[in-house]
Formats: sequence, structure tokens, C-alpha cells
Amino acid sequence: MSDIPSSPSAGDCTRSRTALTEAEVEALVRGICFKTGPPRTVGVEVEWLVHELRAPQLPVTPERLEAAYAALRTVPLESALTVEPGGQLELSSPPAASLMECIGTLSADLDAVRAVLRGAGLVLSGIGTDPWHPPRRFLRRPRYDAMEAYLDRTGPAGRAMMCTSASVQVCLDAGFEEPGPLGHGRRWWLGHTLGAVLVAAFANSPVLDGAPTGWRSSRQLLWTEIGADRAGAPDLGAEPRGAWARRVLDAPVMCVRRDSGPWDVPDGLTFREWVRTGSPTRADLDYHLSTLFPPVRPRGHLELRMIDAQPGDDGWIVPVAVTTALFDDPQAAETAYRAVKPLAERALSQPAPHNPLWADAARAALTDPELHEAAVICFAAALEALPRIGATAAVTETVTAFRDRYVLPGRCPADDRLDRLRGTAAASRPRPAGPLPAAHGKDIRP
Repeated sequence: MSDIPSSPSAGDCTRSRTALTEAEVEALVRGICFKTGPPRTVGVEVEWLVHELRAPQLPVTPERLEAAYAALRTVPLESALTVEPGGQLELSSPPAASLMECIGTLSADLDAVRAVLRGAGLVLSGIGTDPWHPPRRFLRRPRYDAMEAYLDRTGPAGRAMMCTSASVQVCLDAGFEEPGPLGHGRRWWLGHTLGAVLVAAFANSPVLDGAPTGWRSSRQLLWTEIGADRAGAPDLGAEPRGAWARRVLDAPVMCVRRDSGPWDVPDGLTFREWVRTGSPTRADLDYHLSTLFPPVRPRGHLELRMIDAQPGDDGWIVPVAVTTALFDDPQAAETAYRAVKPLAERALSQPAPHNPLWADAARAALTDPELHEAAVICFAAALEALPRIGATAAVTETVTAFRDRYVLPGRCPADDRLDRLRGTAAASRPRPAGPLPAAHGKDIRP
């Protein structure tokens, strides 16, 4: 799984200082963002809120976070560990040759991280939005100062996204150049249509700042409110490379970097206009690409960004397993395509996530009959495919348990949170027979 280069060669450094033309930008975007070939690798980025171990509703002081993160920087990990603007912690696995390799690597790293945090009286919380605390910046860097200033122009959603949200992002290869279930055109389309089903099935953020928002995925609500220029997909009916290149050129520039002092935050300047009137470089283009947040972001591979952080220590494994099976197993991919194709009618008015399909997925989740039907079919296809892509019996059992607990009865993790908020124990509700998900006790890791 390739990525936008972060450490260019000497030749690249020379080119990175040379002003670009529109044609060069389009050619670079086409080459950088869609690297086609047989799907071989999988990766995952998991974001976590960091809370007090004993009383998560109490705020963690910046000093305690800094001390804990300083300790974590001494821990050897295979995954990349980074910190988000509000102090959320992110672990990004290296590209893995199989689903189980990916799960094994990240599980081991999470064990090491949790041990350090537990010693500091802190815990990782798998929730899509912080239910207790308002946005508070932890990192003070020019990038985040500029991002905050830019996003503040559209309202408070940007700060909430930066500081109080967390997700599970599944990274899969772009796919074959040729058409078919594993072709990059089909996988691009599937990401934006099946993506709504993933939003609904894994919705886990019904509360912001202490109160229900009326959305089961308030995290998706935040992305919608940020606006289509920054968080919207390109035209899904167009050829993917060309559509994304145009999207990149016509997106507003978030900021212009400086070697010292505050970064400039232009108002309404698109990258296309910057090319025509200024002299942006390859490095500026690479940075601009990193400031676009569509639900499916092409970075050589496809980064699926629509899934809320999941409850439990190992709840993240379920969306990774289901998504990988539905994209990388040809039979499951074809079944998923047929299951979600009827949903596309509801997505014609606007690209994701700013259309009725995605809004219904985030607000109603699996209480929506069509999304529920598609989710049931897709989970069944994923369960059939998991043994074919090398998943262990324990992982398959865990996906089955999630399916039985949430998907079949038309629920999602957000409904458990709403039950607790309303004072009704989720355990008192009728549940299908079968074990609870592994996140509630059973170790499913390899």
C-alpha cells in the first residue's frame, strides 16, 4: 500500500521547489492517488479518545497527557503512533499482506500502549465523539492553528471534529485497472455506496457535549457540517482519476505554510486559482492533498474514513474484517455490489456524505429498512468470505456475534449508549441467542 511521499529523494526535492502547471497537477494527482494492481495489502488506522480510567467524564489535564505520551514514545511499536489536535491517540498499522497479519500487529501494539496508559491512570475509549467534553486543543502547532482558523469560518463543527472525534479507518489497495469486482472503478463506487451501510452498522457517536444530537453517528454530522469543499466526495458518476484530480484543483486551499510565524489562511482561494496566479510547488500539492477529508480518500490506496471508533478493546476488529472481506473477496464484493446498488438512487442528488442516503445512515442507522436489508446481506457475505481470506475462527465468531447483537435486530453500538443514557439497561432488551462480541471478554487475537 503506497502513500504520498513524505521523504523525497534529492531529485524529488528539486522538483518539489518548482512551480506547477495545471496539467502537471492533474498528472501528479492521477499518478499519486490511484496506484492500481491486484489487491494484496490491508491496513488500519484506529483513533481513540483518552479518558480517566476511573472517571471518564472528568477531563484529563494537558500535563498528564503530555507525560503519558512522552512515556509512549519510548515503547517500540510496529505501528505509527501519532497524536491528534485534541489529544486523541492514533495508531496506524503498516501495510499487511493479510487481514490476520494486520490484526495481529495492531493488537500487539495496542496491548503495549494500554499498559503504559493504565499505569498513568488513563484508558483508551472507543467512541466516535466525546460524550462529555467540549473541544479543547492539546497540540499547538501552525498546522492546527491554521486548520482551526479555516474551519471556524463554517461554524463549530470543525473544532469538534479536530478535538473530540475518533474513527476506524480501513485502508485497502485501489484494485485492478481492469473492470470487475476487484477493479478500481468498482471499488471506488463501492466505497461511496457500501460506505453508507458501514456508517449505519457501526454508528457509535450519538452524544456531543453531554446531550444526544438526534444522530446515531454525530461524527458524520460533523463532517457534513464542515462542508462539501473540504469533506465531500467528487462526482461519483465520473471516471475516478479525472474526478479526483478536478476535486483537488477546485478545493479551497486551507493554508499556505511559512518557515516561521503563523501560516496564511486564504479565503476562497482554490488550488487551481493558486496555480494560475501564484507558484505552488509539489510540496504544496502534497500538503493540500493531506487537508482534504472525503469519506473515501485515494492515497495510492483507498482510505475508508466513514466508520466511528468502536466500543471495547477489540471492537475495531469487526469493521476491519467485514470491510476487507467485502472488498477483497471477489464473491463477497459482487454480493455487496448487488446489495447496495438499489441504495444508489438515494445518493444521486449530491456526492457523499452530503446526500440523503448518508444522512439517513448517520441519523437512523439500521432502523432504516433499506439500509438494514443491505447490511444483513453484506454481513452474511462477509461471514462466508472470511475463512476464504484467512480469518481465524475466533475473528469469524466475533463478526457473527456483532451481526447477531446489532445487525439482525436493526441496532448499532450507538443504541446501547442511548439506552444507558435513558436509564434502560441494554441487557434487559431481547437479544438473539449466541455469545457476546469478543470485545466483552473473549480474546480473539491471533
